[in-house]
Amino acid sequence: MSQSYKQAGVDVEAGYEAVDRMKKHVARTMRPEVLGGLGAFSGLFDIGGMNYDHPVLVTGTDGVGTKLKIAFELDKHDTIGVDVVAMCVNDIIAQGADPLLFLDYIACGKNEPKRIEQIVKGIADGCEQSGAALVGGETAEMPGMYDLDEYDLAGFVVGMVDKEKIITGENVQAGDVLIGLPSSGVHSNGFSLVRRVIGDFKMYGKELLQPTRIYVNAIRSLKEAVTIKGIAHITGGGFYENIPRALPDGLGVSVDRTAWERPAIFDIIQKKGNIEEDEMYGVFNMGIGMVAVVAKEDVDTSLEALKQAGEEACVIGEVTDQEGIEWQ
Repeated sequence: MSQSYKQAGVDVEAGYEAVDRMKKHVARTMRPEVLGGLGAFSGLFDIGGMNYDHPVLVTGTDGVGTKLKIAFELDKHDTIGVDVVAMCVNDIIAQGADPLLFLDYIACGKNEPKRIEQIVKGIADGCEQSGAALVGGETAEMPGMYDLDEYDLAGFVVGMVDKEKIITGENVQAGDVLIGLPSSGVHSNGFSLVRRVIGDFKMYGKELLQPTRIYVNAIRSLKEAVTIKGIAHITGGGFYENIPRALPDGLGVSVDRTAWERPAIFDIIQKKGNIEEDEMYGVFNMGIGMVAVVAKEDVDTSLEALKQAGEEACVIGEVTDQEGIEWQ
């Protein structure tokens, strides 16, 4: 049967080899709550002994988008897995959650075990950074759906937060302060536009494939130091779409675009694409990957906590009583 399946384009033996190659990377992410091992029909995670008074599960799912095209072009696959973890965990920590477990989905035209191992290595790296256990996943060989050297990548994360500690943004008020955490570059949004305006991936590929930063440890340190009123993960839609998601209706923000150093890659994209400034801030993170909203009296404590966590955070603006974004 496997020989007939192989003639149809699906190599079962390659799948077995890929799983064997994954095991050492998955093992790096294990937590004591994980029950069983890789290869079962499902992943098991024991929450019974966890220290939460009123535990609430928080979930997120995302992919990497057309950033994958650059990985294909450069034949570099060892960091793209970090991106898929980051896109998921950065969303749930915006609600105050601690990541617990992660699952991945890889769909490919041809199962190349060495390439799959590199992808999973990146996923494991991201899980280690975020404290999430990689408890399972799926590698689907789909000839006819994807070219032989192409794949798609998605992930799913489960986290937990005490109900009374969920970050909703509902207590944000005018006068509160925006603290920006720097990005590592473009992260994993806007790559359809990036690919259109930057034709030479060889020249800019290393910069464009910089993995999305994971902010789990930084936000955990900040939560321990102060009350975080709101968090915005600056993903698709840039500043204009994501910052309002951390605010109550009727409020807006004033942002100082000179408060942080903008990575040069954004200037290159803007110049090559002849893109207006406002549009850049409506598509990309522009050097700020996450924004935390804190009370004015907590700013110094917040910046020090983030510094101790290895973050070069800075004040980028404040909350106002006028909806929308005003640029200083």
